[in-house]
Amino acid sequence: MIKKEKTTKHILKLIPELMLDRKALDIVVIDVRKLTSLTDYFILCTSESTPQTKAITNHIYKKMREAGWRPNNFEDTATLEWVAMDYFNIIVHVFNNETRDYYQFERLWGDGVIKKINEK
Repeated sequence: MIKKEKTTKHILKLIPELMLDRKALDIVVIDVRKLTSLTDYFILCTSESTPQTKAITNHIYKKMREAGWRPNNFEDTATLEWVAMDYFNIIVHVFNNETRDYYQFERLWGDGVIKKINEK
């Protein structure tokens, strides 16, 4: 259990940094441990374009694999409007502006603990 927490803590720091490396916007970590058994955390960000979405997700995937973590599932839309990467207890979401506005994850999971990540 201690190792899992260290790993989770490390991933919660690493993924937002990787998002920032590719200029992602509006990065948010939502702690949903008390709300659902689906996952422990969501990490969200917004991309300004399809190439940027691809760059963000590829960067996360590559760096996480180098660190020894592979996603349980990797889902995207054909237009890359929303990409989800499932790292078991952490699910990463990369949205374009319109899709993030439409689904309003922060409102949907508003009872969770929401932490905004400051841009570099």
